[in-house]
Amino acid sequence: VLARLLRVHGRPLPARPPRTAGARNALLARAALEERIADPPPLATLAAELDTSPFALLRAFRDAYGMPPHAWLTNARIRRARRLLETGSSPAETAVAVGFTDQPHLNRHFTRIVGVPPGAYRRERAAIRVLPGGTEARTE
Repeated sequence: VLARLLRVHGRPLPARPPRTAGARNALLARAALEERIADPPPLATLAAELDTSPFALLRAFRDAYGMPPHAWLTNARIRRARRLLETGSSPAETAVAVGFTDQPHLNRHFTRIVGVPPGAYRRERAAIRVLPGGTEARTE
């Protein structure tokens, strides 16, 4: 009976437009955080710039990137710090360049995420030389 009713009276569900506003806001928020990594805006300010609420932005960002903006920003700062340390920048200069308050602030987050302190990371990367073709060799 149910199958007959569906055949006679049933029709396809109307198409729903995909929800993209949250993903778009997350992408714009990420771009803004990357651009202003050393001095990021507070969540409320960022949400106001994107014409959304802080809660909606937080939820959209977490859905898009798997973590809240603050955690993403910390990871982005560490990624940038790694690149600076690999080029020979000192840990103190690196901390200021990527927006940490001071070197101990960088040390705490860097060690938690990378597993070694920034100074040890810099020394180890300085001992490794990249050969033509992309292979690495120790320079000892």
